[in-house]
Amino acid sequence: MTGLPATMLAIDPATPCEAAALAPVERPVPHPQAGEVLIRVAAAGVNRPDVLQRKGLYPMPPGAPSILGLEAAGEIVALGDGVEAALLGQPVCALLSGGGYAEYAVAPAGQCLTVPSALTMIEAAAIPETLFTVWTNLFERAYAVEGDAVLVHGGTSGIGTMAIALGRLFGLEVIVTAGSDAKCEAARALGAAHAINYRAEDFVERVRAITQGRGVAAVLDMVGGDYVARNLQCLADDGRHVSIAVQGGMMATIPLFEVMRRRLTLTGSTLRPRDAAFKALVADELAHNVWPHVEAGRLKPVIDTVFPLAEAGAAHARMEAGEHVGKIVLSLG
Repeated sequence: MTGLPATMLAIDPATPCEAAALAPVERPVPHPQAGEVLIRVAAAGVNRPDVLQRKGLYPMPPGAPSILGLEAAGEIVALGDGVEAALLGQPVCALLSGGGYAEYAVAPAGQCLTVPSALTMIEAAAIPETLFTVWTNLFERAYAVEGDAVLVHGGTSGIGTMAIALGRLFGLEVIVTAGSDAKCEAARALGAAHAINYRAEDFVERVRAITQGRGVAAVLDMVGGDYVARNLQCLADDGRHVSIAVQGGMMATIPLFEVMRRRLTLTGSTLRPRDAAFKALVADELAHNVWPHVEAGRLKPVIDTVFPLAEAGAAHARMEAGEHVGKIVLSLG
């Protein structure tokens, strides 16, 4: 790779550690394989799986780099075999299997989206993980369509704020939960139709009242545990429950006869282990259905805080504190 350095700085913890222990280390610049591109990273998004991986609680898929980071934005500076030559020099954001917290990262070409002038690199780096996740789960697995009411937990998280934004664009009535009145106000300001402080109110009762007893068409749940049975009480007949994380517990007890009687659907997914072909298919769907809104400036991620790469530990501490609204991003600029 002519003109590129042999080594780079990266956040690559060798063993499980506390956030404060994260520090840049020197690593070889990766080489793009067939179908891949090398990105000079300008910014990288911080996501909860990064925190879990740092703690040793999130096993990496086979072949994924140990360097943290599931999304990044920057300039394509080298191409693997079979990649279209026109991509060289293009500004892109990409969904990664890992490796984003570094000066250079490789990504399958099919998982890259061109960064339009309407976005900064910081904003672009904050999009892929939440956009791919919300699109595949809320719109594909839960079949949310214009006019549907949906319940989204963690309304001020990166996932929650993206769900609000997409819901606004595609005509959904988005009801969210959050852990404080201030966060509920922030969610409403971003476009949530309703925001419920789950510490002060019973979200099941509030959803029933908001929907006049009908319930919601879908629930996007990142809590798991005892939330699942409560979520089912929020669903309308023929409703869909989609699990995307288990922050509140991996096991749940559910009333099976209610599932049968009301024809409910329980599903879920994890994005990181899916193969490159699936992710490229999603990227193509996003390019056609969502990216025109991004290019027009109608869809932007909510940015909470930006940290330099060397302060990745502070970024993780910010996420673990749970006070953020929107995305936390690392800047390499």
